Parts: sequence; structure tokens; C-alpha cells
Amino acid sequence: MDSRIEKGEAKERVLFDVIKKYIVACKAIRFDGNGYSDEWKAEAEKRGLDCETSVPLVIDRYLSPSSIKMFQLTGVLSEAELHSRSEVKWETYTKKLQIESRVMGDLVVNHVLPAAKRYQTMLLQNVLAVKQVFSADETASLNKMDYSIIRQIENHSGAILDGVEAMTEARHKANRQPDERSKAIAYHDTVLPLMADIRDHADALELIVDDEMWTLPKYRELLFIH
Repeated sequence: MDSRIEKGEAKERVLFDVIKKYIVACKAIRFDGNGYSDEWKAEAEKRGLDCETSVPLVIDRYLSPSSIKMFQLTGVLSEAELHSRSEVKWETYTKKLQIESRVMGDLVVNHVLPAAKRYQTMLLQNVLAVKQVFSADETASLNKMDYSIIRQIENHSGAILDGVEAMTEARHKANRQPDERSKAIAYHDTVLPLMADIRDHADALELIVDDEMWTLPKYRELLFIH
């Protein structure tokens, strides 16, 4: 840019040409949408770009021929060292998910579900009280919202219990894998999706259950209450 400007070209013209050049050069990897979305995955595949989202499989990239060659030529790591580092990374990934899933199971069983059950019990008591005071037609109308919330709590609570049981079993199966890579892949493919599903139901209960009965900090409290 400096040499062109020194030759008398207008600065704005030079800037425009350089920016245009780099815009064209990076077109294959540029994406203005959500880079974590399925839309980007489809777009990346269409462009012939690697968009692997599984952490254990991403770690495989350390052991590709081109990666091994690059590390060896630069004198950074030998092939044996790359294999060792990959083993450590797979084990670290597994242990983190193992701890997080266990903590999640503890939180939902000992905090989320009891809070939901207490609130549901309160609503059920209110439904019974309304039935004792009002007529059948009035009771159906007055308890309409309570009926809906009671059902929602039951559905989400049941899904969480099933999810925790399935997550625990998936974890046990993953732990029996013969090597660290297989174990990490099993955790990613079987344990992680169950954790996400449990979280969805716990988040739904958080929006339903009375604040005074919810024993954990809610998201809005973490963000806005100091």
C-alpha cells in the first residue's frame, strides 16, 4: 500500500483494491452467519471445508501425516510425543465429561427435582382446596392453569429421571471401552447428548417453579443480581 501511495495513487483507491483482494481470497472460509449452527456445517461441507465438531475426532488431526510431518520438520514434537499428547487429551476430555455428568446428576436429583416436586405439591393442594369451595364447573375453570403446570412438571421430571438413568448407564458402558480414544468418542456420542437433553428439561422447570422454592441460582440472577 505504501509503495503505491508513494507513486501517487489515491489512498482510498489503494485501500479499496487491497480490501477487495482479501475479500476474494478469504471467500471460501468467510461466513457471516452463526458459526456454531447446522447452517454453517452444511455450508462448510458444500465448500469442501473440514467442520468436524466431535472433540475426540478433532484430536485425531494431530496424528494426520501432514500434521506429524509439520511438527517433525519444525522440531517441535516427535511422532511418539504427538501420540502421547493425544492420549492425554482424550483422557482429559473423558474425565471432564465424567465429572460434569456426575455433578449434573447430583444437581438434578438433589435440587431440581425436589424443588419441582414441592411446587407441584403446593399446586395439587391448591387444586384440592378449590374443589372444596367451588362447584365442578367453576373448579375446572379456576384450576386450568394449575392443571397445565402440574402436568408440565410431571413430564419434565419424568424425562429428567429417565435421562439420569440412561446417562449413568451410558457412562458405565463408555468406561468399559478398551482405549482412551474409544472411551472419549463414546462419551461424546452417548453421554453428552443425554446431558443436553437433561439440561433442556431442567431449564424448563427453572422457568416454571416458584423462585422461593428453587434452591439454585437462576440464570437471570447470575446475570443481573450482584
